[in-house]
Amino acid sequence: MEYRQLGRTDLKVSRLCLGTMTWGEQNTEAQAFAQIERAKAYGINFMDAAEMYPVPPRAETYGATESIIGNWFAKRGDRADWILASKVAGPGNGISHIRGGALKHNRQHITAALDASLERLQTDWIDLYQLHWPERSTNFFGQLGYQHQEQDFTPLRETLEVLGEQVKAGKIRHIGLSNETPWGTMKFLQLAEQLGLPRAVSIQNPYNLLNRTFEVGLAEVAIREQCGLLAYSPMAFGMLSGKYENGARPANARITLFSRFTRYTNPQSQAACSRYVQLAREHGLDPAQMALAFVTAQPFVTSNIIGATSLEQLEANLRSTELKLSEEVLEGIAAIHKDQPNPAP
Repeated sequence: MEYRQLGRTDLKVSRLCLGTMTWGEQNTEAQAFAQIERAKAYGINFMDAAEMYPVPPRAETYGATESIIGNWFAKRGDRADWILASKVAGPGNGISHIRGGALKHNRQHITAALDASLERLQTDWIDLYQLHWPERSTNFFGQLGYQHQEQDFTPLRETLEVLGEQVKAGKIRHIGLSNETPWGTMKFLQLAEQLGLPRAVSIQNPYNLLNRTFEVGLAEVAIREQCGLLAYSPMAFGMLSGKYENGARPANARITLFSRFTRYTNPQSQAACSRYVQLAREHGLDPAQMALAFVTAQPFVTSNIIGATSLEQLEANLRSTELKLSEEVLEGIAAIHKDQPNPAP
């Protein structure tokens, strides 16, 4: 396993990160434990969670993912072996069950969220604490264009000051952003430099063959500012695995189970996806492994967040690190992307 520096910190994270958002919904605790054990044996030392998980978010399962991770730490006693990431939720997104729904990135909400996460995780610290999505209204979660709205939101300086207090208290080691824009990222970095506050070490945004919008404005930021991408949805909710080809809806698969997940199922995405799957098969590659290998190889990516609902899927995803894409395959990917760029932003 290759390990990469997390921002400007002294932490080295595995180039694959274990995603956890199915634990407590599609996966039981026992299944989650088996995934953790296998990932660790393969060399993964990085695990990503969120207070909102599992997804889709429901009041009945709120916090279940972090509780499962905490139970693992309590049982195995290996907390120090892991670089652990989690996130504080933002407003909207159908989560009225979290702190009354009127979520803010202010002192009250961040402190309450962090303390609750630490309790569920059964740990004294979180290595990377991320703002799950901006409090302000901007273009994320599939919104391509920006439509300005005058609104009140917690000043970014205040958010950074609160996070800085938590760093000084030893509850978190480093901070990160998620679903953030170039403006937001640079503003956070500017404030940190000006005021001596914690500097974001990563940005967790979507990135896959169907959505390469990160390359437009954020890739340069990630490299020049050493605020690398933690890529989520690298297989576009499983679409790039080929299992949904020709309208198939396998039992217990995420898109089959949950009507909420439509981001990668529009006609343009399905057409492009079919071409990527065909390209992989023409070269004797597993489509999922090709999609993952492409993401992991990008110079602005710090770690690629993989998720699985079975050990078989996890094993295949792990083995994507053994795949180096040929020039011919990369040319094929480039041709498809040129014909249909970012069909699912």
